[in-house]
Amino acid sequence: MKDLSTALALRRDRHLYRERRILDGPQGPEVVVENKPYLAFCSNDYLGLANHPALIEALQQAAGQYGVGSGAAHLVTGHSTVHHALEEELADWAGTQRALLFSTGYMANLGVASALLGRGDRLFEDRLNHASLLDAASLSGARLVRYEHTDAGRLAARIGAAGSCAMVASDGVFSMDGDLAMLPDLARIADASGAWLLIDDAHGLGVLGERGRGSYSHFDVAIGGNRILMGTLGKAFGSFGAFVAGSEVLIETLIQSARTYIYTTATPPALAAATRTALRLVQNESWRRERLADLIGRFRDGARELGLELMPSSTPIQPLVVGGAAAALSLSTELRDRGILVPAIRPPTVPAGAARLRITLSAAHREAHIDRLLEALDRCLAAGPDRAADARQLP
Repeated sequence: MKDLSTALALRRDRHLYRERRILDGPQGPEVVVENKPYLAFCSNDYLGLANHPALIEALQQAAGQYGVGSGAAHLVTGHSTVHHALEEELADWAGTQRALLFSTGYMANLGVASALLGRGDRLFEDRLNHASLLDAASLSGARLVRYEHTDAGRLAARIGAAGSCAMVASDGVFSMDGDLAMLPDLARIADASGAWLLIDDAHGLGVLGERGRGSYSHFDVAIGGNRILMGTLGKAFGSFGAFVAGSEVLIETLIQSARTYIYTTATPPALAAATRTALRLVQNESWRRERLADLIGRFRDGARELGLELMPSSTPIQPLVVGGAAAALSLSTELRDRGILVPAIRPPTVPAGAARLRITLSAAHREAHIDRLLEALDRCLAAGPDRAADARQLP
């Protein structure tokens, strides 16, 4: 039997131990954690909808009509009228024939890969893909082939004429770097080789594209045929759950074969009702995306003036690479002591030597919040010259 205590102690020694913090109230730019107020730059609530009054009202009203739990899987008696309406509205918004709800994005990715691939097939993935896409390869039994980050040329060389069934899978927006997959190149390569293309757009939906339709829309690439969209609803939508959108035959295949859809209880109908309200806000309130873009620009301009070298991201994910895990954890702790929450991301989530602060912005932030963060970063880095040399641009 594995010695768990020793393994945990070793994780602490390597500055890789993860700890939970207890939130005392709703999600937002200003939060209370364990009875202390903080300015937070660590959520994925990109459009500021997680505590929106309209979502709260929709959830409460639907709970009165449908109750709390769904009580069963979708294929038994758990698929309610509000679930079905949400699927139809998501498909219409995404511009696809059908959409299918899943409990989480993790389960959606596992379900798609295991339903469409099997032993002898190949799954081509960007090296910086989310863990759920990597785990999907294991569950499906397909052979995982990884290509260098956003390197379409290397992907094309490795995939060739796929022969056996194949899939190309990629994040749309990479969750730790904030950069975008070169989706037109991926679509072209998948089309030429006869492979499926699965885009996990958890961090792109609501933020990018026309009416917030995400990475496919941002690059003007149509969804359908061999192209699949997976989107989560707990980030920009401020709700919970996930969906897969694509062709009629794809969705019917997932209903029949995706184990993570078939063998799990449906999410509460009241959540689906809240998400329908969120979808309307995502589509109609474009000012949220405009405000978010302004805040991103303000932060990047301010960081540049301070000599901070951010990663090349135009999305709400703004990573500041520090280097070692201990240094990243120390900087995160110093910011917390100044009343600002920014998580330290360490291996194995990111490569060794690339530990970072993962700064995330929301349309609910104010300009004063951005300025306070920049001031705190400047003060913390000035107090640690060795660490500052890693985070600041060198002349």
